Amino acid sequence: MSDSDASEIFMVYARAANGVIGRDGTLPWHIPADLKRFRALTLGRPMVMGRKTFESLPGLLPGRRHIVLTRRDSFHPDGVDIAHSVAEARAMAAQDNTSGQVAVIGGAAVYDAFRKLADRIEVTEIHADFDGDTVMKPLGATWEVTAREDHPAEGDRPAFSFVTYRRTAPGPAA
Repeated sequence: MSDSDASEIFMVYARAANGVIGRDGTLPWHIPADLKRFRALTLGRPMVMGRKTFESLPGLLPGRRHIVLTRRDSFHPDGVDIAHSVAEARAMAAQDNTSGQVAVIGGAAVYDAFRKLADRIEVTEIHADFDGDTVMKPLGATWEVTAREDHPAEGDRPAFSFVTYRRTAPGPAA
C-alpha cells in the first residue's frame, strides 16, 4: 500500500429526497445540526474539494487542510494546496496526515472522481425535495447502511437523517 492509499477516504454531503445537493453554489437549505456534523467529521482532517466548493466557503475552515482539485493553473488562493489530478490530491492528503482519514467535500465532479475510491460515505438525507442545479445520484448496491440517526421536522426545517454508508464490495463508481 502506498502512502496515498494509506488513508481512509470518506465523502461528506447532504442530499435532498430528489437528489439535489446544491443550488447556485450554495446549499438550498439551512440545517444547523448538519453544519455541526460536517465540522465534527472534517475537523483535523485534510479536505479535498473542487474550486467552486472552495469558493462557496465563508473562508478557510479552521483546523482543516484545504486541498482544491482544479484544472485552472491560475488558481492560487492563500492557505490552500492545489492539485490537478486525483492522484496528486491523494498524495497531498497523505502528507503529514495523522488522522488516517481524508474528507471529500464536493462538488459533484469531485464526488464522482472519488466515489470509486471512497471507503465510507457520510450523508445527511433530507426528507424533502428542493430546487437545485447540482444533483447526486443514489448509491448503488455496493454500499450498505451501517449507522442511521433520524431527526424529525421542526418548524420550517424538514426531517432529516444522518446516515453512514460503508462499501460492501469492490465495484463500479455506483
